[in-house]
Amino acid sequence: MSLTLRQVRYFVATAEIGQISQAAIHLNISQSAVTTAIKELEAMLGVLLFQRSAQGMSLTEAGRHFLNRAYVILRSVDDALNSPLPDVRASGLLRLAASYTVLGYFLPHHLQRLEHWHPDVTVQVHEQERSAIEQGLLQGRFDMAVVLTANLTHPDIVSETLFNSERRLWLPGHHPLCERSAVSLADVAQQPFILLTVDEAEQSAMRYWEQAGQRPNVRVRTSSVEAVRSMVANGSGVAILSDLVHRPWSLEGKRIETVTISDPVTPMSVGLAWHRERTFSPAMQALRTYFHDAFLAPQQLSARR
Repeated sequence: MSLTLRQVRYFVATAEIGQISQAAIHLNISQSAVTTAIKELEAMLGVLLFQRSAQGMSLTEAGRHFLNRAYVILRSVDDALNSPLPDVRASGLLRLAASYTVLGYFLPHHLQRLEHWHPDVTVQVHEQERSAIEQGLLQGRFDMAVVLTANLTHPDIVSETLFNSERRLWLPGHHPLCERSAVSLADVAQQPFILLTVDEAEQSAMRYWEQAGQRPNVRVRTSSVEAVRSMVANGSGVAILSDLVHRPWSLEGKRIETVTISDPVTPMSVGLAWHRERTFSPAMQALRTYFHDAFLAPQQLSARR
């Protein structure tokens, strides 16, 4: 058995967060995948890297030693990926539109990496709502967009989904529903609900509520993810939001737990979009190739046309 980058990344995420469940959410993978990777790593090294307890995962002495090595491995890989190669460098201006959620919780890290990879590409970022993004793409004011692809409506906009972020129930620490492995929307309907409205989140939410024949007991509607986070952590209500925007702590330092929804709940889909008749410039192709390499295996690549 040989060491894999996947094992190292899953180990570091678990070490930093302290819980396999939260590490899995952060990595956007299943808990079993994280557990398997850690067990494989421990078997390969012949030592226990973590002490398991009801409170979570704490590093052993061997685990702390290996964590330092793991950081070196990841930094070396990141340096290699971020080193621009002369024969693949593109140049030019890229006018990129992004919705609020994408810009706030996803895009900045990738823009930084893209700048390292293609330093001669200048990216102008424009935060817009979905309808304005579609009009900007159709009218040629934007070259491409990074958006919530499920919200797109115009038939002349092509989109590629990069990944899906599961939506789960957010709860304050010690809430009775935290004891469940999964809850139904009927269970959630009994709780005061904090409803996010930004990026058409309310419309998306009502679709899966209606499919389940339920309605949320809405206490507050807000366009602020941070307001939802604080209100949930403070016990004012519960919410259903994607793993992309989840953080285990509120601004006040209070714990936020997540539980899986047993009813069908559409995940948040994040991806690229552009006008169907748009000819790709070198800068556009550089962006698309970067995200393909980061998120898509060849067999997963497909476009909505």
